[in-house]
Amino acid sequence: MSHPFAALTPDLVLDAVESLGYLSDARVLALNSYENRVYQVGIEEETPLIAKFYRPDRWTDEAIREEHSFTAELAECDVPVVAPLQRDGETLFEHAGFRFSLFPRRGGRAPEPGNLDQLYRLGQLLGRLHAVGSLRPFEHRESLRVDNFGHASLATLLEGNFIPKSLLPAYESVARDLLKRLDQLFAENPAKAIRLHGDCHPGNLLCRDETYHMVDLDDCRMGPAIQDLWMMLAGERHERLGQIAELVDGYQEFHDFNPRELPLIEGFRSLRLMHYSAWLARRWDDPAFPQSFPWFGSERYWGEQILMLREQIAALNEEPLKLF
Repeated sequence: MSHPFAALTPDLVLDAVESLGYLSDARVLALNSYENRVYQVGIEEETPLIAKFYRPDRWTDEAIREEHSFTAELAECDVPVVAPLQRDGETLFEHAGFRFSLFPRRGGRAPEPGNLDQLYRLGQLLGRLHAVGSLRPFEHRESLRVDNFGHASLATLLEGNFIPKSLLPAYESVARDLLKRLDQLFAENPAKAIRLHGDCHPGNLLCRDETYHMVDLDDCRMGPAIQDLWMMLAGERHERLGQIAELVDGYQEFHDFNPRELPLIEGFRSLRLMHYSAWLARRWDDPAFPQSFPWFGSERYWGEQILMLREQIAALNEEPLKLF
């Protein structure tokens, strides 16, 4: 059976956008997105729009609207974020069985890894985000935990035929050892969960006209604040010590940072590694994934994963970053 996205043709994309009253110029450009499908659509005598078509059965309508409400709440508090466009008070629409939203086009440059001046400004932005995110919880979106990002990821991989048989025992062994260590880590370092961006890598924090703004809150969820900070760090330990200091200095201008969350950094890095492999496995029925990730399932890929998980166990046994 064909994947549902196979029916998402350029004509359907244009029809969906025009169903909301826009007049397209028939130009459709597919953008780099795998979880959903995202297109730039030309509009007659106006700036192009971004049309995002949601993956069927991933989020409920309530969860998507909650993301949109969070984005609108951030925008109302002058946090620079790309919010979905409204039509008659609605931001989530349906056309030919697909749910979609429209956004203004907003480009920019991703921050440079390790740039201390940029990290201070990014810390300010994340502090503003979390000042709003801490005001109330999500009701319809999941939390980031070891069970759903770690244990469930391992279950997905073991239930499928993605790991070569020659490497399956080694991967399962190191993954179970790592999960045992993560269960202990998060039990020993409880942290307050707030509303997060959730997938705050540098590519989702863009600079335009000397101002940083956030894009793509599709993965927003509940979790400790450090989840939105650790992906800004790069390089060796001594470099990351300086980077986290700059990031937190900017952050604390707008929101208090709890340094007791610092030991969770390598824990969240570990969960991201496992979740990424499971994400590829769960999406393998989508033809875009075998085409874009042909190395998934190879012995080389899984050998590298085993090595990285072993390195994460070692990192968890090292002294965590500190603020000085």
